[in-house]
Amino acid sequence: MLRKPVCGLRKSVYGLILGLSLSSATLADEWPQWMGPNRDGLWKETGIIDSIPESGLPVLWRVPIGGGYSGPSVAQGCVVVTDYQAVSPEVNNDPSTRDRREGKERIVCLDFKTGAELWKVEYPRPYSVSYAVGPRATPTIDGDLVYCLGAEGDLLCLKLKTGQEVWKMNLSEVYKTETPIWGHSAHPLIKGDLLYCLAGGKDHLVVALDKRTGKEVWGALNAEEIGYCPPSIASINGVEQLVVWTPDTVAGLDLKTGKTNWSYPLVPNYAMSISAPRFQGNKFFASGIGEVAAMVELDKSGKPGKTLWSGGDMKRGVYSANATPLWIGDVIYGADCGSGKFIAVDAASGKRLWETYQLTAGGERRASHGTAFMVQNDWRSFIFAETGDLILAKLSKNGFEEKGRMKVVEPTGECFGRAVVWSHPAFANRCVVIRNDKEIVCVSLAAK
Repeated sequence: MLRKPVCGLRKSVYGLILGLSLSSATLADEWPQWMGPNRDGLWKETGIIDSIPESGLPVLWRVPIGGGYSGPSVAQGCVVVTDYQAVSPEVNNDPSTRDRREGKERIVCLDFKTGAELWKVEYPRPYSVSYAVGPRATPTIDGDLVYCLGAEGDLLCLKLKTGQEVWKMNLSEVYKTETPIWGHSAHPLIKGDLLYCLAGGKDHLVVALDKRTGKEVWGALNAEEIGYCPPSIASINGVEQLVVWTPDTVAGLDLKTGKTNWSYPLVPNYAMSISAPRFQGNKFFASGIGEVAAMVELDKSGKPGKTLWSGGDMKRGVYSANATPLWIGDVIYGADCGSGKFIAVDAASGKRLWETYQLTAGGERRASHGTAFMVQNDWRSFIFAETGDLILAKLSKNGFEEKGRMKVVEPTGECFGRAVVWSHPAFANRCVVIRNDKEIVCVSLAAK
């Protein structure tokens, strides 16, 4: 700490350096939304471990929490997570029927260093969704505000430091649509002054709201069902566009007006458009349940041109659902919905390069909807498997080298008779924050 005043040019230089340092730290250290600052699963922080010892990693804190699939977000010393406190504990987990439960949804803010509760907001919310464990959408932190979306469409804007309500609405009620059978799942997205989310209703499958008031700015797109895919932003020919995968099409929209710039038909089974399309150069890749996949080349105008390869072949592609795949270099890595394997795919041809159950379900047998959430840090691939294991591995087109694993949480959920945990972790401040349906845990990933 400086104990003497600094003035003149020296003060200006010091302020510039300090400002740049804080800015760099903020960009590198925080995880303000689903899949990180840019929704790309890339974690740029340095000073990170190169292996996980057999004895495990330091656990900084563990805090009890309720049920939920939503991941935590981290910014400005706060960890924000949502959960469900159920009065009726039974859950059938039948994918074709809705569970009816009574309880309350909560938004909880914890101190990043200690796990101590800073504030919480709760409200009664009956559930009528399949897999009615808790909220699905990861909170989105933007400056001094945080935006949270509940399983039945409750959208709240709160003050990050206090939990004070700024505005709220219920998407299903406002847009007069039925909550999707597996709940509202599309993580809210902020860009500039606008909040983007999936709503439903005629010409309002996706809406842009004023982030400060919740007032609608525009609505766009139609489909029989809303789907579950989070909106994302892609730069195409130097122009940023909103990308939404509805149960019918992948579409690129003008950020300010919602005008459809282009669309590409892609129809997954059961309206389960879930994983976000990945872009690289003039190509995008999207995939989902039912062996649905497409690698698409964009033409000079930025619209879909040639389909370079598509799905329907168990020897080609990866068909992701719960976890969005990562496209790194010339390889796509992801968890396959049908087989439950973790698969590496040659991006140019779609050919499967290798596959394993060890990075998803931890065994050798088929595990439908096998899930693993991958985050890349330099050469390090951090993979959080549905078994509750955090795995550090080095991946390449030739295979993977495991650098250790640690059981962080127990798999407290259930899918097709096996125990699972399906929640994307947050990576921030050389730590990882992971939750299941009973606790949220902070583990140090700092190199010694």
